[in-house]
Amino acid sequence: MGVEGCTKCIKYLLFVFNFIFWLAGGIILGVALWLRHDSQTTNILYLQLGDKQAPNTFYVGIYILIAVGAVMMFVGFLGCYGAIQESQCLLGTFFTCLVILFACEVAAGIWGFVNKDQIAKDVKQFYDQALQQALMGESDANNAKAVVKTFHETLDCCGSDIITSTFTPVWRDDLCRKDSLKSFFENTNCHKKIDELFSGKLYLIGIAAVVVAVIMIFEMILSMVLCCGIRNSSVY
Repeated sequence: MGVEGCTKCIKYLLFVFNFIFWLAGGIILGVALWLRHDSQTTNILYLQLGDKQAPNTFYVGIYILIAVGAVMMFVGFLGCYGAIQESQCLLGTFFTCLVILFACEVAAGIWGFVNKDQIAKDVKQFYDQALQQALMGESDANNAKAVVKTFHETLDCCGSDIITSTFTPVWRDDLCRKDSLKSFFENTNCHKKIDELFSGKLYLIGIAAVVVAVIMIFEMILSMVLCCGIRNSSVY
């Protein structure tokens, strides 16, 4: 016996929310894949300075986001099917998956908030180390110059927040672009550009996480109400 009245409305409302949730999972998966293969981040985070690899903390967050998007699509499909079939078992499984996914999202959000400044800081330190080696002519200077030039060309910047290492490369055509003097006076140093690069992407991820969290809360409530409605209708 199928559900009737308000419970039937909740059934279709849950289906609609699950479809939106499934679409949100697909969007998050797509955004995560775009961030993973974005030319700016890949050009920088694939760099290697001697035996030292560029910080990969950002990619850890991206891989988590890819996993979350894929799981969301699966859970969304499970919720849609469970709602249409009015299956308490499927809806119970769906609710459990939602709770686990919500807990993982909260944990990932806390991790991201704690590490949001550290990501840019690590990349800036990596850049400063390469810049110092390139300017001082230290061992493996050619590799350091290649790393520095990749930063400058990818981010359209030159130098860092440290005045001594900002003035010096302005006149170094082998490190900075020909319009580096203009970049210097416009305050487009690489520290600022690195902050802009990662803060913009983390801001986008944060908005997506908040929207998904709101949808998940509504779905948990609706799935509980629908389960109760199905149980009551089966009794009568």
